Amino acid sequence: MARRQNKISSQLSPAVFYNTSELHAINEIKNYIQSPKFPCVGAKGALSQSAVTFRVYDELAGEAGAASLHFDLMEYVASLSPDDPRIQSFVAIFKTTDGSSEIEFEDKLFRQLSYLVDESDSLSLKWNAEVSSDPENPHFSTSIAGHPFFIVGMHPNSSRAARRTPYPVLVFNSNLQFNRLREDGRYDRLKKIIRERELEINGSINPMLDDFGRSSEARQYSGRKLEESWKCPFHSKVANTETKK
Repeated sequence: MARRQNKISSQLSPAVFYNTSELHAINEIKNYIQSPKFPCVGAKGALSQSAVTFRVYDELAGEAGAASLHFDLMEYVASLSPDDPRIQSFVAIFKTTDGSSEIEFEDKLFRQLSYLVDESDSLSLKWNAEVSSDPENPHFSTSIAGHPFFIVGMHPNSSRAARRTPYPVLVFNSNLQFNRLREDGRYDRLKKIIRERELEINGSINPMLDDFGRSSEARQYSGRKLEESWKCPFHSKVANTETKK
């Protein structure tokens, strides 16, 4: 129970311990999601249905904290149900705000993912067979604890208002969940609404947005407008070693 003292979920219970700064960080992110200036109606719906799991950590790309985050993601993956119709997300909040530029944040994001992927590999949790491990492949997705995740990175210095959070944040969205949303038609409806709202709120649609299978989703993770020559700064020993699809 001691290791859970710096954790908090979207549904608090008497067995969960947290401190004031962590609760403050979570409430700030919740307020950000609920703000009229945040365009993602999927996230708003998930929050209103208590389908967002929040965890708080000290530092983005802190190697020492990777095992704790990986453990929490393993628990989260085990809790996911393919029959749950709700949109669900895991939100990792990093309390240390150091004024990183967009490029610095991007590098930290991929270092953090590299630590997580290598942690999975050390536990013999193989890359999910439904997606590619090559970050240049259009069918790439980050596999952690054997589950494919689409990552949304947000931070205080993002050039996109829709990603300008008060703390560095990584949102882990299940790509298997996205597949289900595509199958039942909700994905295209949500995408249309979100892009209309982003155009209204931000004045333009994020130029990096693309549909799965057209380009590597790694290009969308940081939210930065990338150069055509951009190469994914994935530092993992596992990524690039095999192409699954």
